[in-house]
Amino acid sequence: MRNTKSADGTEGNIVKDFFDAVESREHAWPAGREDLHWHLLPQPSVSQALTEGYQAAASLPGMAPVAPEWIHITVQHGAPMAAYREGEVEAIKTGVAERARAMQPVEVTLARPAFGTVALECGGHPGEPARRVWEMACAVHEEVTGHRFPRIPALSYPHASLAYGTSQAPLLNRAQAKVVLSDLPGDPVALRLDTLTLVAQSHDRRYITWRELASVKLGGA
Repeated sequence: MRNTKSADGTEGNIVKDFFDAVESREHAWPAGREDLHWHLLPQPSVSQALTEGYQAAASLPGMAPVAPEWIHITVQHGAPMAAYREGEVEAIKTGVAERARAMQPVEVTLARPAFGTVALECGGHPGEPARRVWEMACAVHEEVTGHRFPRIPALSYPHASLAYGTSQAPLLNRAQAKVVLSDLPGDPVALRLDTLTLVAQSHDRRYITWRELASVKLGGA
């Protein structure tokens, strides 16, 4: 399918390969490598409802749908697991746990999904409560590691991806995909998230999975 450009010269009607984007960036995340991540995880019933309700859009050609157990709101993408020095991961977990006790659970509403640049994504609002948690986790990480690693993401907003663009994603016409999405029922979902989950996360150029390392309560709940 021909990729057309919008009036401003951008390729606005195609979805791009998410996995190529993370592998080709300055601080690359290659397939199979475990990187440290902090996540806020929706309740299983919410993840199940999102994946079932929007399956027709998430499964379009060129998209890799996310299974309910892997739905997540990324707080921080840390460094490769092998790059941490002895005791650093434990110190990060301890530092985040201590500061999390003084914070409130995150209340966020996930909107209906939309096709973005590289994913089918449910944007969340308000952004500021989740951003406070991101700032805290990044601050602890930087203090423990001496700023050896970049801050990823450099800017933060809450969102959950229901499908990622693959190498075939540029063949998907985003305008046509929006038509499919418009026919699917579903309302915004309000969440109260009181747990931060620390994981060792990897991808295989189609799916993102992880090993859980620890969980931390916000507000000492």
